[in-house]
Amino acid sequence: MFLTPLDKVILFKLILAAFLGLLIGLERKLSHKTAGMRTFSLISLGSALFVILSNDFLSKSAGSFGFDPSRVLSQIVVGLGFLGAGLIIFQEKEKKVHGLTTAASIWVAAGIGSAVGLGAYSIAVMTTFFTLFILFILWQIEKIFGLTEDDK
Repeated sequence: MFLTPLDKVILFKLILAAFLGLLIGLERKLSHKTAGMRTFSLISLGSALFVILSNDFLSKSAGSFGFDPSRVLSQIVVGLGFLGAGLIIFQEKEKKVHGLTTAASIWVAAGIGSAVGLGAYSIAVMTTFFTLFILFILWQIEKIFGLTEDDK
């Protein structure tokens, strides 16, 4: 199987997006959350795929029949909102909300995948590290000072 130069770039984007999502999912799994490595990896990978299709393929036909490839990004955000909403659980007995951090993490993973799809690799990598810092280091600080969130 021979890959064209464009195929190699696309393959790199997909692998990078899946890997960066996996890193965030690993932290969530180590924090005993239901959404883990596979979920985050697939979300980031899927977002990258949508952006790649929009940016590298569908944009070639932009304007020919009223197609606007920039709408793909906005629809990823909307779609992930529904997925995130499904993760958020309000427990009446405890008067607590659970799943907010995981829902926010999924939303960020989609953004990371989108950034990779657009070729903004350094931004995607930096955002992954920022996300991991927020999820892990800040969680440790919250535990030390007894400031744990509802989604712990």
